[in-house]
Amino acid sequence: MATLWHGRFEGDSNEALQALNDSLPFDRRMFQDDIAGSRAHVRMLARVGLMTEDDATAVLEALDATEAEMTDGSFTFQASDEDLHTAVERRVTELAGDAGARLHTGRSRNDQVATDLRLWTLRELTDLSALVTSFQDTLASRADDAGEAYLPGYTHLQQAQPVLLAHHLLAHGWALSRDVDRLLDARDRADVSPLGAGALAGSSLPLDPDGVAADLGFAARFENSLDAVSDRDFVAEALFALALLGVHLSRIGEELVLWSTDEFGFVDLDDAFSTGSSMLPQKKNPDIAELARGKAGRLVGHLTGLLTSLKGLPLAYNKDLQEDKEPLFDACDTIRLTLLALNGMVSTLVFQTDRMAEAADSPYAAATDLAEHLVAAGMPFRDAHAVVGALVRAALVGEGSLADLVAADERLGPEAADLLDPGTAVRRRTTPGGAGPGPVAVQRGRFSEQLAAQRTRL
Repeated sequence: MATLWHGRFEGDSNEALQALNDSLPFDRRMFQDDIAGSRAHVRMLARVGLMTEDDATAVLEALDATEAEMTDGSFTFQASDEDLHTAVERRVTELAGDAGARLHTGRSRNDQVATDLRLWTLRELTDLSALVTSFQDTLASRADDAGEAYLPGYTHLQQAQPVLLAHHLLAHGWALSRDVDRLLDARDRADVSPLGAGALAGSSLPLDPDGVAADLGFAARFENSLDAVSDRDFVAEALFALALLGVHLSRIGEELVLWSTDEFGFVDLDDAFSTGSSMLPQKKNPDIAELARGKAGRLVGHLTGLLTSLKGLPLAYNKDLQEDKEPLFDACDTIRLTLLALNGMVSTLVFQTDRMAEAADSPYAAATDLAEHLVAAGMPFRDAHAVVGALVRAALVGEGSLADLVAADERLGPEAADLLDPGTAVRRRTTPGGAGPGPVAVQRGRFSEQLAAQRTRL
């Protein structure tokens, strides 16, 4: 079959041009969306009198048959199928005859592909948001199981103050909530139908873009035809949301890499979610966590690549926009696999809470509590900070244990030294959103409400 644009040209395209131009190897995964858009377009053409009911029926039946063939794998692509749209139209014309030649009436591949990609993106962002929510459920469940287990909280990867393990797990959960919010916001802005914009300027035919938008379930139709066919903001937004989600998953992965080392010893990995070494028999490697960390670079690269492709384009459609699909498809696939693997890894972790508590019970982790004890007695915080800092320094150079030095200091005394007892500091975190048992119990309820709100949006 000739190309969709063969009338203007004499002879066949150069093979190198065909290889560079063809998008079929990657856009064929949108076949359901392309056929859904074509069905809505055909129904509209029949409504406005641009296609007879008989022709519309024949084309719709051919579209059904084409979708069935593509679904079960019996569809045969041909060398002349430069993209998915060409393949579908060719097959519909083979099945429906002359009626199939009317399928493209009032439509361009420019508004067609934009519609396909929006439909695909709407569905994918919804599915991925559901997977993130499922991972959040796992984090919430593990937080419940953790009870009042605690571990060191870190800044600069140095021990800072003890925090409940539940608090730490929920910290990741709240970050993922922002990711879901961004994914669904991106979905909302993608929810606009471009069909009817044509190549760039609309049409002289009596098309019904509003009816097509409603038929396809879009929230609205385009307002400007130039913008409709050139807009890939929704792809860039989706890639940004996916990249930042990937960064958050990378942070979880990095912590699990650290926590599973002998040096930390905070977690044991399930055999099903770890790997061994080809040379070192004793090894159990956190490959999922490492790959979650590594995939973030790939996701950031997809966003950077698309923005670079878009930044110099004049209105309206340019072939550069063909570069929108591969990064989006790969980003979604990458996030999907990473979420599934990390979810399994976290759900099967064994937390070594004794080891966590041992690390968190260093008296130095309660240094801020000593300063706040002095503040409560009326001392300015900066002075209190200096007093406690001097005692810490004295303990570190061997003048005595921190507890003995605190007990002997007339500004502090034995009552203050009791603040250094194991498990005391974490229980003193009482402010809203803090890391102690009281605020974490409140937080857990609020997180449940957050997950319910996400499910409502989904």
